Amino acid sequence: MPVFTFAHAGEGNIHPLVLAGGQDPAAVAETVDEIFRLALRLGGTITGEHGVATLKRAWLDAELGPGARSLHRRIKEALDPLGILNPGKAI
Repeated sequence: MPVFTFAHAGEGNIHPLVLAGGQDPAAVAETVDEIFRLALRLGGTITGEHGVATLKRAWLDAELGPGARSLHRRIKEALDPLGILNPGKAI
């Protein structure tokens, strides 16, 4: 499966682009999971200045831990009590 990465890869903040057209969804998910596992294993990060939307959401606990995730949620709720800023996203 073709995978390209761009932007901040040199600092460990990857932006993978998986060309998934016509691919088995399970194979695509496993490819993405392996990319994120490798990034974390090598001391990189799955995210950076852009925050996290949907694709990387499942990996936040692996990188940050549940305590940090809980803190992020509390800060988001304090700053956005109505949930109108970036609704449906992780942070």
